[in-house]
Amino acid sequence: MATLDSLRVREYMSTQLITFTPDMDVMAAINSLVTHRIAGAPVIDSAGKLVGMLSERDCLNIGLTASHDTCIAGPVSQFMATKVVSVEPDTNLTQLASMFVSASYRRYPVVENGNLVGLISRSDVLRAINTLC
Repeated sequence: MATLDSLRVREYMSTQLITFTPDMDVMAAINSLVTHRIAGAPVIDSAGKLVGMLSERDCLNIGLTASHDTCIAGPVSQFMATKVVSVEPDTNLTQLASMFVSASYRRYPVVENGNLVGLISRSDVLRAINTLC
């Protein structure tokens, strides 16, 4: 019988991703988050390397610093988080579940050889648990 130890991130990660670039206008990125009903997205450079994450929280900070009648604009690079914790495709789901329990992250980017290859979320791990039980 399979266990979370035997299941790998690559089996449950999403590979159809919404991504942003560092030079993208942050208001366009916010529009994309709202349109696609997602809470955050990876930021990649032209070579596909992960350089940051832009989350709803990052975007809410924009609203807090804006005046009541002015929208702040600028590149995603001004607002994204650059200290990003990622996982590898062969990480087992027990390790990943432990990471989710010990941190407040809702998703982790999946990186292989420095390139973004997917995204894994809490709900993906729950989906795996559901298939086991």
